[in-house]
Amino acid sequence: MREKFGSGKLKLLIGVLLLQCCYGGFHIVSRTALNMGVSKLVFLLYRNVLAFILLAPFAYFLEKNDRPPLSFSLLSQFFVLALIGITANQGFYLVGLYHLSPTFASAIQNSVPAITFAMAAALRIEKVSVTDKYGLAKVVGTLASISGATVITFLKGPALLNSKNPFGFLSSSAPTVVTDLETSEIENWTLGCLYILGNCLAWSGWMVLQVPVLKKYPARLSLTAFTCLFGIIQFMVISLFVERDIEVWKISSAGEFLTMLYAGLVASGISFSLQIWCIDRGGPLFVAVFQPVQTVIVAIMASLILGDQLYSGGLIGAVIIMVGLYFVLWGKSNENRKTNIQEMEEEDLTRNLLAEENEC
Repeated sequence: MREKFGSGKLKLLIGVLLLQCCYGGFHIVSRTALNMGVSKLVFLLYRNVLAFILLAPFAYFLEKNDRPPLSFSLLSQFFVLALIGITANQGFYLVGLYHLSPTFASAIQNSVPAITFAMAAALRIEKVSVTDKYGLAKVVGTLASISGATVITFLKGPALLNSKNPFGFLSSSAPTVVTDLETSEIENWTLGCLYILGNCLAWSGWMVLQVPVLKKYPARLSLTAFTCLFGIIQFMVISLFVERDIEVWKISSAGEFLTMLYAGLVASGISFSLQIWCIDRGGPLFVAVFQPVQTVIVAIMASLILGDQLYSGGLIGAVIIMVGLYFVLWGKSNENRKTNIQEMEEEDLTRNLLAEENEC
């Protein structure tokens, strides 16, 4: 049985919070890279190359004796995971961020728990029963978390900090960014929202599809490395048609190198491994429901680093998010405890029946 809320509950909780911190930093780093003029495709390809370089040695040596044999079916599934979780997920996100601020892009991503919940329920990976109080708590908590993150974006209120951007080159107010809906071009904003929505669909599908693949191929590091490898191949094919100018592939500054280094090592190498570890132990919904925490992290970081203003609406939204997360965790914890009790009762019943048969 998977370890969800037993002895590893605190470890799993720390894992998903750390995952959201890593991804939250990636929002800021990605916006910074775009402001520097780094090509989107170059950024994505280098990100996954660095991630693969980090993951491959660990995957090879740590799981050398535990990897199941490869087959064409498994490789095909790795390819699909890369297409959804690397190429589509990362591509849609970066193009969407080109038109939006980090905080707003992160807020839209709070649809991920709802989409993941629907996908997991459709594939019967996640139990859904609104007639059961624990199942209803998960639904209510998920909706509350999404609502709280929406409040952060749309309910400004009085400013809490008079942030001044200490790093001019990191400013998120580049000409290509849409941060003020009253003065920006609606076409760009709509396009950015559509791309981020595509990112959300791909992200949710990626987390849900990892569950059945992990059952067939439980070597988590190797699975992540193969996914990155296929993502690299896919981006290289796309680059043959999109980025033919050799100059755009040159890293011209330390800032560009550092953003790519963070994206590759932290946002891909470490985060992908941590994400698949959390999904393996807590399920895709458990991981996705913490997505709103990322919006809080991004809002604070964007205010301190990029100079984006932080408003009281963010504090209200954060409180709603925490209440929502409590409902989900309470629902899942009691649901798992109920399942464990039922399984123990079934095992006791089986043992008693076998004992009676032996006596006869």
